[in-house]
Amino acid sequence: MTPSMSSSPDLKKSPLHERHVALGAKFAEFGGWEMPLEYSGVVAEHTAVRTSVGVFDVSHLGKATVKGPGAAEYVNSCLSNDLGKITPGQAQYTLCCNERGGVVDDLIAYLHADDDVFLIPNAANTAEVVRLLQADAPDGVVVTNTHDDYAILAVQGTNSDDVLNAIGLPTGHDYMSFATAEFSGTAVVVCRTGYTGERGYELVVPNEAAVAVFDALLEAGAPYGIVPAGLGARDTLRTEMGYPLHGQDISPDITPVQARSGWAVGWKKEHFWGDEALRAEKERGPARILRGLRAVGRGIPRPHMTVLDSSGTALGEVTSGTFSPTLKKGIALALLDATIKEGDQVTVDIRGRQESFDVVKPPFVTVHVRES
Repeated sequence: MTPSMSSSPDLKKSPLHERHVALGAKFAEFGGWEMPLEYSGVVAEHTAVRTSVGVFDVSHLGKATVKGPGAAEYVNSCLSNDLGKITPGQAQYTLCCNERGGVVDDLIAYLHADDDVFLIPNAANTAEVVRLLQADAPDGVVVTNTHDDYAILAVQGTNSDDVLNAIGLPTGHDYMSFATAEFSGTAVVVCRTGYTGERGYELVVPNEAAVAVFDALLEAGAPYGIVPAGLGARDTLRTEMGYPLHGQDISPDITPVQARSGWAVGWKKEHFWGDEALRAEKERGPARILRGLRAVGRGIPRPHMTVLDSSGTALGEVTSGTFSPTLKKGIALALLDATIKEGDQVTVDIRGRQESFDVVKPPFVTVHVRES
């Protein structure tokens, strides 16, 4: 969608929408929501996160609860990863797969208790994930779509701890763990997660407290040069880390085996949605694999561009492609014929020009995450 400064009446809006307007954000559509694409510019926002700290409004992300006796056991029988490997107070990246092994959505599961799981799917897929879980839920397990009840703020970067400490929120807990704290009398869940590769946190905030938390973060972060960052910078940051985006790098037609996300599959579990197809594909080996591409020259790849070998034979296509502000060159994730290996060189057809790329293993950049 073309960035816009105006508001669209047909799209859902974050509870922080008016704050974004006041900050001069350019907006774009994400999963049916009108969200900030950028404020001061993608490169400036990207660089702020890599060098200090930024705050993203990602309230378009879905929210759902699964509650009742055996809720965690039920979720574990449906989603790909093994929820039994974590304990209450921890979160887990997992996948909702279809019977062919394709990815309906990737999401984060927050394990509050054996009878209480909180899910964060992607915006466009929340209703479908909730529908699937509701359809198979045993008696006593209730699945509720709470998409419109919470804001989510991602505080990302080396100085993220300092900013949260300044407003009295907990920091220093282990990666993929969370703590619940109070901010002005409202419960806020603070999780050591993020989509940037940097040290950071994601805050799940009831809508009514979202503005107060956002304002406090910007005020507390001012000494560290905090910037509000849009989803444009979030995309360049995650691409530099090789993190997949649903609808591009994973999809109902792209399996976790093909996307090299098998680490998010509990292969030893007795059952999960899509397990038969995934086990069979893992056994025989996938016909195509998601690889990283790094430009040799100045070419900037974009999704759906064709990847070719030296003789001009198509090998696959770019799924995510961008200019890396850190490397100052083009990078991409591409779904390629499984015969293509790291260390090979391929070309990408960029508007009729054949640009050379090295096949590499993501991440494309090395981040130095400060530990507490």
